[in-house]
Amino acid sequence: MSKGEHLGELEELILLTVGSLQDDAYGVSIMDEIKSLTGRDLNVSAVHAVLKRLETKGYLKSWMGGATQERGGRRKRFFSLTAAGKSVIDQSMSYRMKLYNNIPDISFNFSA
Repeated sequence: MSKGEHLGELEELILLTVGSLQDDAYGVSIMDEIKSLTGRDLNVSAVHAVLKRLETKGYLKSWMGGATQERGGRRKRFFSLTAAGKSVIDQSMSYRMKLYNNIPDISFNFSA
């Protein structure tokens, strides 16, 4: 991974969440899913900033959904992973597993 390809923790969480939500990934749904799975409260503006950055990096693509009455005629911007986005999260998960697997078993023998 080159320097520009490294993911921050929130970037990684958002990419993974976009992948899991598939066609229903938009700012608020991403924020709610992360809260549901991790208990972490996020600000929707922070989520949008990361989504924009990930799209600029080529890891996400977006499109505008249709206007709805419940949103006062406003449209949602939906996101999905690109091939580059899938590749970067695969690499990130691979690195994490290598690091985890390098921890000696003795490190997990905790005494009371």
